[in-house]
Amino acid sequence: MPFALLKYGLKSSHPIDPHFRWAGDLKKTYDVVIIGAGGHGLACAYYLATTHGITNVAVLDKGYLAGGNTARNTTIVRANYLTPEGVAFYKESVDLFRSMSIELDMNVMYSERGHFTLAHTDAAMRTARWRAEVNKHLGVSSEVIDAREVKRICPTMNVSDNVRYPILGALYHPPGAIARHDSVAWGYARQAMRKGVEVHPQTEVKGILVEGGRAVGVTTTRGTIRAGKVMQAVAGSSSHVARMAGLRLPIKTIPLQACVSEPVKPILDQIVVSGSLHVYISQSARGEMVMGGATDPYGLYSTRSTLDFKEGLMGHMLELFPFMGELKILRQWAGMADMTPDFSPVMGLTPIENYYIDAGWGTWGFKATPVSGKRMAECVATGRQPDLLKPFALSRFDTFDLVGEKGAASVGH
Repeated sequence: MPFALLKYGLKSSHPIDPHFRWAGDLKKTYDVVIIGAGGHGLACAYYLATTHGITNVAVLDKGYLAGGNTARNTTIVRANYLTPEGVAFYKESVDLFRSMSIELDMNVMYSERGHFTLAHTDAAMRTARWRAEVNKHLGVSSEVIDAREVKRICPTMNVSDNVRYPILGALYHPPGAIARHDSVAWGYARQAMRKGVEVHPQTEVKGILVEGGRAVGVTTTRGTIRAGKVMQAVAGSSSHVARMAGLRLPIKTIPLQACVSEPVKPILDQIVVSGSLHVYISQSARGEMVMGGATDPYGLYSTRSTLDFKEGLMGHMLELFPFMGELKILRQWAGMADMTPDFSPVMGLTPIENYYIDAGWGTWGFKATPVSGKRMAECVATGRQPDLLKPFALSRFDTFDLVGEKGAASVGH
């Protein structure tokens, strides 16, 4: 039973409490302005208010609450990355997800399923062993299993040799999970608003005010705001917004597509990913098969979907799960993914004083929502790069001290 429902039932009275406490007019000055009212921006506002006592915060978005990539992702949570820096970062995120429903007083439908990264080649098996050893060393549960064990854990998967890409084995990550993306964003938004944070949708930032190498405010479609500190967390618009502040980011923006089938009874408990085939699938709590693949092969600022993506995806899906042959596609969509050269995010301080960045998430931003919010709030509040974020600093591209996660990004999930 959700904790919120139990509390509600035990109360003797039930006064009306609006889910969101929407702000009215913009104030002239805020301590912190966050550009982007998605999961990361809202989580940062929440931790600024609850952990650091900074409540004079405005979260701005040109659209609606959590209507960007937060509304367009496929909700997979995992920590089975390749580099020690990446594993430690996502391990903290998984830990935060596990207690999120109670902390935010909202059921985010966090469900641990077990996560397969399938291997179809000897090279993929070697990478799986490498990842498993790094994971175990840092306290993350992962192990390499053979095709027979894959079939035992996931009976619905086809592990026959009579396919184009036979399964040799997999990296199995038991903590792999899914969560409800809108509940995560709404939970952070509601609790942040209760602490006094203002969230302003339909408020587009048109410029960043920089004076003497220091960010001092933003100009918006509703007027100019002065701010002690400014942070951007805008996913597919990262390069565009950073350019307003005079920053050039090592990021390429590429569409990422996904789709869901019509709902069916529970048949697939696990999350299945193939880095070689560039596909992934899980079944939602509503029974839909949630499916996706790699980013599009070219850069584009667009959220259109294509038939080509769907045709290629279904060919692989039917080999892995022949029972899906009669299912119909219910809907299809796309988001915009910010890809860095080393497949790791850009977080923390920038060359502009009091201007902070949370960008470069590629296709793995949702799973980092709580840890990025917590650590970016620490960075903004203290003006220092937290230890967990030091490997992901923007300055690493000047020193070539990269965090190569391409081997574990697979299709980004």
